[in-house]
Amino acid sequence: MSVAVVTGGARGIGKAIATALAESGFRVVIADIDENAAIEASAGISGTGLRLDVTDGAAFRALVAHVEEKIGEIHVLVNNAGIMPIGPLLEFSDDSIDRALAINLMGVINGTRAVLPGMVARRRGHVFNVASIAGRVAVPGGSIYSASKYGVVGFTDGVREEFYPQGIRVTAVLPSFTKTELIAGTDVPKGTKASEPEDIAAAVMAALGKDEAHVYVPKSLKAHYVANTLLPVKVGRAIARAAGADRVFLDFDKSGRAAYDKRIAES
Repeated sequence: MSVAVVTGGARGIGKAIATALAESGFRVVIADIDENAAIEASAGISGTGLRLDVTDGAAFRALVAHVEEKIGEIHVLVNNAGIMPIGPLLEFSDDSIDRALAINLMGVINGTRAVLPGMVARRRGHVFNVASIAGRVAVPGGSIYSASKYGVVGFTDGVREEFYPQGIRVTAVLPSFTKTELIAGTDVPKGTKASEPEDIAAAVMAALGKDEAHVYVPKSLKAHYVANTLLPVKVGRAIARAAGADRVFLDFDKSGRAAYDKRIAES
């Protein structure tokens, strides 16, 4: 039976992807900083829950070695673990910036480097790196998050081309607003419909095993990104203002976001 590892799989998008993989026949390992939540989530899909701090490269390599020895060869890795700090740039602490980059970007790099040796040896494997449309189109208040996700997209593109000749597939997943705790306290911009976590899971399953560079969810996001690169700056700003996208990560309900901010600060 093929094995899939999903980081940050105890909640939200990661949990939905883990569930979809299990339903398609994979033996799924949910790796999460919250060990109890990982065990609970994995129990519902007859999987395995393990604690993992994705910022620790040695710990990631140890987890991969453990899984391949005790459960089986890893054929799919979903680097999903991530946090979304938002707000005015000058209000961020150095620690909060370091943490966002460490989890969102270095976590992806650590995971990819940990599974590649085995995948290359077998000439088989697919790595999905969950980025965001924020890794293509940035908005005020989301600069740190976008910096990390732009990095994920760039890293994914480079690794995909480097390891394609060795039979490895590497895909960046770029969702827009998704109904998870990451968008707590924010208002979805006008003209934007928030996706369900299951929508992202379905897109991952549709791309599994295929040579897909970028998977946008919804698919219309790709056209939005292309159009954004072609528009004059002033026109783009006007459209963002009309939709409220220029303030969505600046004018948010801090009390509505407090529980999420507290959890990611303490995890």
